[in-house]
Amino acid sequence: MIEQQTITLQTEGRSIIDITGQVEELLRVSGIDQGLCHVFLHHTSASLIITENADSNVRRDLENYIARLVLDGDPAYLHDQEGADDMAAHIRSVLTQTEITIPIQRGRLALGSWQGLFLWEHRYHAHRRNLTVTLSGMSG
Repeated sequence: MIEQQTITLQTEGRSIIDITGQVEELLRVSGIDQGLCHVFLHHTSASLIITENADSNVRRDLENYIARLVLDGDPAYLHDQEGADDMAAHIRSVLTQTEITIPIQRGRLALGSWQGLFLWEHRYHAHRRNLTVTLSGMSG
């Protein structure tokens, strides 16, 4: 059995947004008990990550670290058509990922105790982000 759905999110600018619940709800409705969940983000200036879901300081630390690693408005960037965060957002996306596959076990995402699935918005301003969630597997 294969199910495919689209999730559309409105971000509020640079942030890390927990999308675990939205993906798990699609899984619950699908009735798939065992298989794989693939999430694909259709954008080049945001990304998907799996990280700790208990302490929000982890997400702040990730943002602080990548801000030092990938500088907004670096004069070495040639691509800056949409502002100082334009090329930096693309680099951040390449350093992270735009797709993630998670096993499905007993009708749930097989994430670790402290793991969550997040959309990481790399642009300063709000954006509408589209994700395709493909669930494949067997019903219990």
